[in-house]
Amino acid sequence: MKGFVAIFLAMFLAAPLTAAAGEPVDLELVLAADGSGSIDDEELKLQRDGYAAALTHPRVLEAMTRGYRGAIALAFVEWGGPHSQHTIVDWMKIDGRAAAERFAAKLRAAPRAAESYNSISEAIAYSADLIATNAFDGQRRIIDISGDGPQINGRPLPAAKALAMAQGITINALVINSPGGGYPGPRGEPLDEHYRNDVIGGRGAFVIVAEGRQGFAKAILRKLILEIADRDDVSGL
Repeated sequence: MKGFVAIFLAMFLAAPLTAAAGEPVDLELVLAADGSGSIDDEELKLQRDGYAAALTHPRVLEAMTRGYRGAIALAFVEWGGPHSQHTIVDWMKIDGRAAAERFAAKLRAAPRAAESYNSISEAIAYSADLIATNAFDGQRRIIDISGDGPQINGRPLPAAKALAMAQGITINALVINSPGGGYPGPRGEPLDEHYRNDVIGGRGAFVIVAEGRQGFAKAILRKLILEIADRDDVSGL
């Protein structure tokens, strides 16, 4: 018995008391963009170009670098059906223009990967796992979902939201309204209402609506400033 106790104590003392802390940043942000079958190659390029331009915009660069840590951690995901979630640009620390430009270049150059139709819930779960397993420690954690259609496949949205919110993650959304009304929500409601009721969650969660692909670039610029700076300061945009 004494031998067993001695072995147990030795194992306990040898084990780390706490997990190793990640690199501190102001924010861990996953940009999770719709890459499903409803988006053709030209639209996907417009979408990526919109994100790349926004990430290197002076107002966004200011927001990313003016926090206490002076940097955020950023990853870009594209999602489609339940088994099609893909990390397009893996985690990078963005602490100035050079890092943001490297991220934007990787985003523009990466091949298309997502396929099939909308599993917003699996996109949330995948993004939450990326946050849980990265090498950063952010004061805030956000998943930024953008899409032009409703939840169709995968686990129930309430389960995915609960999983993310249990980790202290906020889920924001950008809804892309297609000309002529686009896709309704699962109960026939307007798409932005579906996202407000079923997708977003957490502290300060919000939805921004882009009117078509042509309005996407301006909408994502406003959205990034709002969620990165954590304040309502989008004057002039």
